[in-house]
Order: sequence, then C-alpha cells, then structure tokens
Amino acid sequence: MTGKIDFKKTLDAYQAKRDLFRIVEVPGMQYLMIDGHGDPNTSPVFTAAVEALYPVAYKLKLASKRDLGRDYVVMPLEGLWWADDMDSFTVARDRTRWNWTLLIMVPDWTDREMFAAAVEQAGAKNRPARLDDVRLESLSEGRCVQTLHIGSFDGEAEVLARMHQEFIPDNGLRMSGRHHEIYLSDFRKTAPDKLRTILRQPVSLTSPTGARHQAAISGNAG
Repeated sequence: MTGKIDFKKTLDAYQAKRDLFRIVEVPGMQYLMIDGHGDPNTSPVFTAAVEALYPVAYKLKLASKRDLGRDYVVMPLEGLWWADDMDSFTVARDRTRWNWTLLIMVPDWTDREMFAAAVEQAGAKNRPARLDDVRLESLSEGRCVQTLHIGSFDGEAEVLARMHQEFIPDNGLRMSGRHHEIYLSDFRKTAPDKLRTILRQPVSLTSPTGARHQAAISGNAG
C-alpha cells in the first residue's frame, strides 16, 4: 500500500495565494457532482446536496484503500456558479438567481462500478434525500485565472470585480466558463472572517498580449 495522497498538495490547480491572480492550466479531472438553484444560505436543496455528496465521497475513499491499496484525503467541496446576469455575483449579490453545481474531486482511477457501489452503500442506512441526483462526471477547464480569498463569501465581490473587470481583460483574456470556488475551509465550522476559498475563472485568449502573460503564468492582483 502506498502512502496517503493529498491532491490539494500535489496538484497545481489547488495552489493559490491571497492578492495574487495567477493563470493556471487546470487538467481534466473527475468529480462527484450534484446540481441546484437558489440561495445557498437558505435553500434546503443546497443542504441536501452537500449531505448527498459526502457519504459517496467517503465510501469511494474506503473502497480505494481497501480494494486497490490506494489511500487519499477526501477533497474539499467545490462549486460551479452561474446566472443569466453575472452581475448578480459582483454587484447585487442576488443569491436567489444563482445556479450551482457542487463537486468533490475523486481520483481518475475511480470507475463507474466503484461509483455505483459507493452510492448503494451510502444509501444503506439513513439514505440522503438527494442521493440519486449525485453523478460521476469529468470536467476539463483548461486555462483559468485563480486567487485565494480569505474572509466571508460576501467579501468575494470586490475580488471578483477586479478579476473580471481588470485582470482578465488587461491580460488579453475573456471569461469562457463558469465561476468556480474551492472551499478549503469547512464553512459549517469556520468563522466567516477565516474562510479560505480559491476563486477560479476559466478564460480564453483574445489577443497576443494574453499569450505573453500565459507564458509568464502569473500576474499581480494590483
């Protein structure tokens, strides 16, 4: 049996620093996913989604360690967020208009058979209400801009505004995918001012300037 892998430490896609916008290449990865809509602070659908994801994630980890001899740290919760008007994230912060997909990354050796068995085991006792909505799917984001935000979720608005309206266009880039957050802290147990969240935005090039900055691979948030 090999040592326990912590993908947060081994994958560059999970590295970010506060006050630094960095261009990264995010490889295709496999995730447990579940969809929803509405305010994450008040929606019972959001709570039910979290309660469905984690039991499957832990059953997969146990199966990998037991059957394959490959142990790893269960990855943090992540979220894809979007709305018809993206200003609802940076200006109005109207959470009732948000759509979301919650994710937990799982190793690429996780197959459909393992996933199906994990879902069955997760539902054997105290079956989560949204267990049947969990799916195993790959996501390939490619070129992205990301940074680390420390503080409350509402405090993200200023950082996102700088990312979307300054760093991305100033570097010859444009937004090309869904806003992505990685919750390094457990928001159920951590004080709002201490929350650590990676903010990620997939982008594409719009000019040669963007290509030069892509080669440089990082930029200051200013």
